[in-house]
Amino acid sequence: MGANNGKQYGSEGKGSSSISSDVSSSTDHTPTKAQKNVATSEDSDLSMRTLSTPSPALICPPALPGFQNGRGSSTSSSSVTGETVAMVHSPPPTRLTHPLIRLASRPQKEQASVDRLPDHSMVHIFSFLPTNQLCRCARVCRRWYNLAWDPRLWRTIRLTGETVHVDRALKVLTRRLCQDTPNVCLMLETVVVSGCRRLTDRGLYTIAQCCPELRRLEVSGCYNISNEAVFDVVSLCPNLEHLDVSGCSKVTCISLTREASIKLSPLHGKQISIRYLDMTDCFVLEDEGLHTIAAHCTQLTHLYLRRCVRLTDEGLRYLVIYCTSIKELSVSDCRFVSDFGLREIAKLESRLRYLSIAHCGRVTDVGIRYIAKYCSKLRYLNARGCEGITDHGVEYLAKNCAKLKSLDIGKCPLVSDMGLECLALNCFNLKRLSLKSCESITGQGLQVVAANCFDLQMLNVQDCEVSVEALRFVKRHCKRCVIEHTNPAFF
Repeated sequence: MGANNGKQYGSEGKGSSSISSDVSSSTDHTPTKAQKNVATSEDSDLSMRTLSTPSPALICPPALPGFQNGRGSSTSSSSVTGETVAMVHSPPPTRLTHPLIRLASRPQKEQASVDRLPDHSMVHIFSFLPTNQLCRCARVCRRWYNLAWDPRLWRTIRLTGETVHVDRALKVLTRRLCQDTPNVCLMLETVVVSGCRRLTDRGLYTIAQCCPELRRLEVSGCYNISNEAVFDVVSLCPNLEHLDVSGCSKVTCISLTREASIKLSPLHGKQISIRYLDMTDCFVLEDEGLHTIAAHCTQLTHLYLRRCVRLTDEGLRYLVIYCTSIKELSVSDCRFVSDFGLREIAKLESRLRYLSIAHCGRVTDVGIRYIAKYCSKLRYLNARGCEGITDHGVEYLAKNCAKLKSLDIGKCPLVSDMGLECLALNCFNLKRLSLKSCESITGQGLQVVAANCFDLQMLNVQDCEVSVEALRFVKRHCKRCVIEHTNPAFF
């Protein structure tokens, strides 16, 4: 939209002023026709503009200060610092600079090639656009407005950016999506606002009240939200299956509200249907909070508790009692987790496929033996930094978890070539192996691995004393293997 759009949009205002008004007020209006331009009938179609479309200014990051472009300069719709604003730039100069002359010089019935596409093709094209671009498309003309607000395009809302006024954007978007079904957005299933630090409890309240069919919510890094708002979402969205609150330091628990426990019990039996929960970097999560989560989220299959540093073995005991279907579990950097905690985790038995215990310094071969004995279908194990693990633990793991595909035992100085040989002779399906900073590993152990694990795709031997000949041997036998190393002589 440039200086000439003031003519094209007629009664809607002068360029950026109409957008600025939409930013300042969140009320909806119905699409209206502007006054016809005296130049051509085609210009009257261009003048149609809708004010009910959420402004891109609510979603787009703030523009840079105005710049000179030919004869004119860009015009900003707002000068408020810290707020998201829309920027309207002047179009590039042309020979015929007067808008009336330019429009009059076109053929009377000229039609853009994109306008020839049928509606279903346009909707398919729009389906690839993010939320902010879709809002921009709704401002082009009336046909695009109707297509851009096709309910099929609004199963997902995805907003990003630290400066985005997310609370206001969610309010305006949900209000527009509720026009056909008052007060509820029946089509909206996914909301992703990760990294939007201005999101507060108010924005989550909007989602909880308007999106009963919500299935996926990602609010990673939104550290202003609290337990109460999360409780409202899980209580009013009974179909929610995927929840990412990683980095939300104020969240200490996942539970139903007290009202929901009483009123909504026939709806989901006081249980939460979440299957995927990521609480990475929720530093204040404690054993009691994990106990509450496990008691309410019994259908969990994927749980990530990385760097929840206050958790202990007792919390893992509660988890295994209630959540018996867990397939993937991460307790990386939980320094209080020990072999007793791994004994509890081993009770998940063959259902467990993915386990990360990286940098759990209290884990030794004893805990690894528990996991290897009962979790025979384990596919992925990350034990990096567990310095208590030795060749005996690796040997027991290799003999009992023959279907292991990925193993990280980096920074385990007590693992040597003997452990690697046991691994290579039992885990033929191994595809990823990390031995970073394993001081006792030599080229002999790597050659045994390469000679038996032909499907190896990634090998990390950084900071290991491995010869160039051994690395070349690995490359010859494992054609698709990517080797990460620190030997400048091998390339």
